[in-house]
Amino acid sequence: MKNKNIQRIAVLGAGSWGTTIAIYLFKMGYEVRLWEYYPENVSLMNRTRRNPLLPGIPIPKELFITSDLNEVIDNPDLICLVVPSHAMRSLLSLLDDRIPAQALWVNLSKGVEQNSLKRMSELIAEVRKVPPDRIVTLHGPSHAEEVAREIPTAIVSASSSLKIAKRVQEAFMSAHLRIYTSTDITGIELGGAIKNIIAIAAGICDGLGLGDNSKAALITRGLFEITRMGVRLGAREETFAGLSGVGDLIVTCFSKHSRNRYVGEEIGKGRKLQDILDGMTMIAEGVKTARTVHQMAEKYGIEMPISNEIYEVLFHDKNPRVAVKKLMQREPVKERHSLPENQ
Repeated sequence: MKNKNIQRIAVLGAGSWGTTIAIYLFKMGYEVRLWEYYPENVSLMNRTRRNPLLPGIPIPKELFITSDLNEVIDNPDLICLVVPSHAMRSLLSLLDDRIPAQALWVNLSKGVEQNSLKRMSELIAEVRKVPPDRIVTLHGPSHAEEVAREIPTAIVSASSSLKIAKRVQEAFMSAHLRIYTSTDITGIELGGAIKNIIAIAAGICDGLGLGDNSKAALITRGLFEITRMGVRLGAREETFAGLSGVGDLIVTCFSKHSRNRYVGEEIGKGRKLQDILDGMTMIAEGVKTARTVHQMAEKYGIEMPISNEIYEVLFHDKNPRVAVKKLMQREPVKERHSLPENQ
C-alpha cells in the first residue's frame, strides 16, 4: 500500500540492505533516489544495474543512483538511513538544512555508537535536531537477500509517536513485507543491535562443533541478557519477545546469510578476527557492538556474561573453549536472575 502523502524518498546507503530498500520502494511507486558514498560503486551500479552485494537482483533502470548527496536530499518527504552504525554520525553531519522540517527520518541501521553509547535514533535527534516524534526505526528479522526476492518478511516500525509509526507502516507495507508498530523505540533498537553479539556466540558454537543443546541454551540466555539491558535502559520487557527481540535473534543466529554468525563460526574454527574481517565484503555489526555493549555494561553495572566473554574472545584473543567453560562454571542462579523484581 502506498502512502499518498509520501512521494519522494531518499535512501542513504547502497549496501545490500539499502539497495534492497530502494528497489522495494521504487517498485511500490515512489520516486526514489539512492545515495552511495563511493563514486566507483555508483558507476558500476549505473552501468550494470546490479549491486555485487545482491547477486541476481536487477536494479530498475529508472532508479536514480548517485554519490552526490545534494541530488538525493533535494526536498524528500522521507529519508531512509541505511549506513553502518559507526558511519551514522559522519553521514548526518554531511547533510544540510535544505531537508524539509516535515520530512520523516527512518533508521534501518542496527547498532549503538561507541563512546557516546547513543542509539541511532538518538544520534539523528542530536546531530540533525530532529524532534523524536519525526524519527522511526524499522527493525526485525529481515535479511536483504530474502526481502529482495520478495520472500514474506515481517518487521516493526517503532517511534515515540504511534501516529508517525503508523505512517511509516502504511508507506512500507506490502503483500510480502508486513509491518507492525511499536512505541518502544528503545527496546526495538537495543534488540536489533545486541542480538548481533549473541549471533557471534552462536557461530562460535557452530565452529567449535558444539551441539543443539549448547546453542539453544546460549540463545535463550542471550535473549535474557538483551532483555536485562533493555529493561535497565527503559525498554519494555515484552518488546524482546517480539520481532526485534527473539525474531531477529533467531534469524541472525541460524541463517546462512548472517555475517555475525559467520564471524563467530570462523573464530570457533581457529581463525583470527582480523583475518576474517579482511576477507569480508560486508560489515558484521556485532564486532563493533561487542565493544560498545561492554562499555554500556560497565557504565550501568549490568551483568552481561555472554556478551562479556565474546568481548574477551574478539578483542583479547581469549580461547573460545575457555570462554565456554567460564560460562558453564558461573555461580548457580535461578533462571530469571537479575531482572528487576517488578518485571
